[in-house]
Amino acid sequence: MGPHIYVAGTGPIEDDGSSTSGGPAEQARRCFELIERSIAELGGSLSNVVRTRMYLTDIDDQDTIGAVHAEFFKDVRPVATMVQVAALCRPEWRIEIEAEAIVGNSI
Repeated sequence: MGPHIYVAGTGPIEDDGSSTSGGPAEQARRCFELIERSIAELGGSLSNVVRTRMYLTDIDDQDTIGAVHAEFFKDVRPVATMVQVAALCRPEWRIEIEAEAIVGNSI
């Protein structure tokens, strides 16, 4: 909407609809790849991201997921929230991520 892009409920899903295999790092990386692709389709990039929200099923994964977040946002440094939740849409998911971006000069 306007200069804002909201990417909600990004789970670790492969193009064939299956869940991304592996641990929290692999799943987080896939979520960020999907977020990056979605924002690019609307004319933005990860450099436009101002906020991320990460929902973890195990808070002990926070350091691992935080490191993946840093891979994608090392120069951007959006505000970030990370919380533990009881469950996500699929039992094998360990993370789900939301992102907000602002594109253009209208901030």
